[in-house]
Amino acid sequence: ELERLPLTPNGKIDRKALPAPEGGAGGGREYVAPRTELEAKLAAIWQDVLVREKAVGVTDNFFDLGGHSLRATTLVSKMHKELGVEFPLRDVFRYSTVEEMAAAMERLEIGSFTAIPAAESSEYYPLSSAQKRLYILNQLEGAELSYNIPGAMLLEGELDRQRFEEAFRGLVARHETLRTGFEMVKGEAVQRIYEEAAFQVEYVQINEEQAEETVRQFVRPFDLAKPPLLRVGLAEMAPDRHILMFDTHHIVSDGVSIDVLIEELVRLYSGEQLEPLRIQYKDYAVWQQSDEQKAQLAKQEAYWLDMFRGELPVLE
Repeated sequence: ELERLPLTPNGKIDRKALPAPEGGAGGGREYVAPRTELEAKLAAIWQDVLVREKAVGVTDNFFDLGGHSLRATTLVSKMHKELGVEFPLRDVFRYSTVEEMAAAMERLEIGSFTAIPAAESSEYYPLSSAQKRLYILNQLEGAELSYNIPGAMLLEGELDRQRFEEAFRGLVARHETLRTGFEMVKGEAVQRIYEEAAFQVEYVQINEEQAEETVRQFVRPFDLAKPPLLRVGLAEMAPDRHILMFDTHHIVSDGVSIDVLIEELVRLYSGEQLEPLRIQYKDYAVWQQSDEQKAQLAKQEAYWLDMFRGELPVLE
């Protein structure tokens, strides 16, 4: 029993800061090995999505093993890609063990997986629907910090500042979204990708008492036209004790992006060579705004207009 649950900066439970559970995870269930080829494939996909070293049993519950809505979305995408099945996201919550999911999947039709193509080179690119929404919301009065995604973590041990900064520069070079600015062209919001974006880690020396105020003051508004929309600070409290502070705008990142950012930062700092990315976020935005996808969205729009036609009930 904990006196209080550790929270992330945006008020959610910080699962990574929770102590390791006592005894076996997953409610003490015994491991039951996959019995069919489909169960074996599903168990392998689950293991990858949940980032688990231990094998997944067919009676294990996805959410007991650390699954949540973002990981469920990743799971659905991987199943579509690797198994050719369009498994509804809501069904991950209904059939949350491998054996239940395999049984439900056998009732679905197999659909072809289409990879998003790389977009042709252009001076600027359209925004995705989510980016359009965030661009407009960012213009509203009082919205200056509403869509910042800040974070802070304690780094203990020896730190090579030069290698640390080079690792972040490697991330900016690797991800176009960290070199993207947002502006209006001919009355339309667009994203422009720059070959380079000036990036520097902000260094400061503080004592323990100044830590909270330093982290609070680190979060400030971004100018969406000027990349990188990522800010990184390092507060040194002792030679082997630092606070890593980062702040990014929601128009170029989300919760999953931050996990990717931290994982790749550690790998680059360790001297690893990362595989080049096949596509970038702008390729997704171009694909999403294509005529084919717009036709798909038009069908969905027609469905909802039909669902809500006529007199609408007023919420209590």
